[in-house]
Amino acid sequence: MQYRTLGRTGLRVSEVGFGAWAIGGPAKLGDVEIGWGEVDEAVALRGIDAAYDAGVTFFDTSDAYGAGRSEQLIGKALKSKRAQVVVATKVGNRTIEGKWIKDFSRAWILQAAEASLVRLGTDYIDLYQLHSPTDTAAYLPEAFEALSALKRQGKIRYGGVSVGPAAHGPWVIQNTPADTIQVVYNMLDREPEQTLLPMALKHNIGIIARVPLASGFLSGKFGPDTTFAPNDHRAKTYSPEKVRQMVAQVQRLRANAAASDGVLLTADEVTKARAELA
Repeated sequence: MQYRTLGRTGLRVSEVGFGAWAIGGPAKLGDVEIGWGEVDEAVALRGIDAAYDAGVTFFDTSDAYGAGRSEQLIGKALKSKRAQVVVATKVGNRTIEGKWIKDFSRAWILQAAEASLVRLGTDYIDLYQLHSPTDTAAYLPEAFEALSALKRQGKIRYGGVSVGPAAHGPWVIQNTPADTIQVVYNMLDREPEQTLLPMALKHNIGIIARVPLASGFLSGKFGPDTTFAPNDHRAKTYSPEKVRQMVAQVQRLRANAAASDGVLLTADEVTKARAELA
């Protein structure tokens, strides 16, 4: 395992992190499935242990994953290793009167942070992130005031944003005090390379790549007839046609990698390949 410093935070983290969305199991925000199907607790805990044994020191979760279950599992598995790991979680998604809403108010952030600390079984969170605001108007000054207050209280060490659209990233760097940005970035989605990554490097903002395996498709384990359980969010995200398209894109990438003796494709080449398969 290799390690690097996460931007200006000074946090030393493994280059490969453990994304804890899937281990939360089934969950809903409002009436929307956001989980990844059933996950056995023993399997989840073994996965966390295996990651740590392999040198992973960065663990990323959210209060929304499994409606808090993911945080509980991370806390349980890492309790005896807390000083050796960096734990990140997120805030901003909740259900009110049966509807999924985004809430980045100061009051909710402070309240949710306390609940996350309890579930994680810790007295501090290394990185606390706003969870995918859908519009730049949601980046309220009071949200960052709340993060600053939590820093002063010693309840979090740093604050960041897990952006929805990658285009939010440059805006966040230019208009907020966020220490880190988490963004979807993988071989099928390289938009961050265009503007966000160069800007983040210039301003020393830590970047966390989200969905690095394209929801599992880049693992190579899915075929054109793959289906997902009803309580797996991918059942609605990926129609049968979309599944076939994703699998074809992965096969094309594999063929190109083999033909180029392992040389990665450029962003333009990926865009061309996707256009040919559309």
